[in-house]
Amino acid sequence: MLLKVLGGIDVIAGLILIFGTSVDFPTKFLWIMGVIFLAKSSLGFWQDFGSWVDVLGGLVFLLMILIHIPILISIIVGILLIQKGAISFL
Repeated sequence: MLLKVLGGIDVIAGLILIFGTSVDFPTKFLWIMGVIFLAKSSLGFWQDFGSWVDVLGGLVFLLMILIHIPILISIIVGILLIQKGAISFL
């Protein structure tokens, strides 16, 4: 059950990164998403590719607070997060 919840978070965050790049999200929301993904990546102890995707997702969310992330980077990371989330539903 926990795996499906974490996969759902991955899918939602991936959709936010793909379709929400032009939306100005609140800073608190971006902080929360960044911390969630960095915490999720530490669950895997950075041993597999999925935890490195979570690190990338967390860094992108945290960097969105400070600088403007290029759309191509956020789309690539969003696709990786959606793919990771879809695999967790199998």
